Amino acid sequence: MKKFFKNSFLILFLLIVYILFSAQSYSFAISSDLSDAVFRLHVIANSDSKEDQDLKLKVRDNLLNYMNNICSNCETKEEAMKIANKNKEIFQKIAEDTIKENGFNYSVKVNINNFYFPTKTYGDISLPAGYYDALRVEIGEAKGQNWWCVMFPSLCFIDISSGVIDKSGKEKLESNVDEESYKVISQSENNSSIKFKFKIIEFFAQYGLFTAKN
Repeated sequence: MKKFFKNSFLILFLLIVYILFSAQSYSFAISSDLSDAVFRLHVIANSDSKEDQDLKLKVRDNLLNYMNNICSNCETKEEAMKIANKNKEIFQKIAEDTIKENGFNYSVKVNINNFYFPTKTYGDISLPAGYYDALRVEIGEAKGQNWWCVMFPSLCFIDISSGVIDKSGKEKLESNVDEESYKVISQSENNSSIKFKFKIIEFFAQYGLFTAKN
């Protein structure tokens, strides 16, 4: 009997290890696929005052307009990031000019790097928490609320009030990730299995376990 319980415990332990390994492998594969496909935007306001929050949105709008212009023909994240890096100083100037034009004298820091993002939803697309390449813009003391968005493919809201995102951006995203990844992030795939898989990815990302990081 003692040997039976010992063997049962061993089998249970191996089963748990196998399940954890499979979940880890799945989470890493999906997060890697998504991280390789999107280039994000992160704008941090000077403070939470209404004036600073309004300024943050104006900086965001001008940066997105410029990014959309220079990357209109890009088909991959690599192309978009290459162009963004070449134009980093222009992004800096756009942010600085926007701040000055609105009567503020805040400093601004622009950085392109790999950053951690929490789970965010854009229309019917939800990107799980994880590490993504992004253009980060810090205004002044950068102690205010953030604006999170996707610069490539363009998943920023066309109409914020209605939550409508660019259809071509969704199509470009779908063409840049594999079928399984798109099912996981698309709310149109509204079934319990997909939701459970999404939660697995969120769990590993939240605790910094086995998620892709460039």
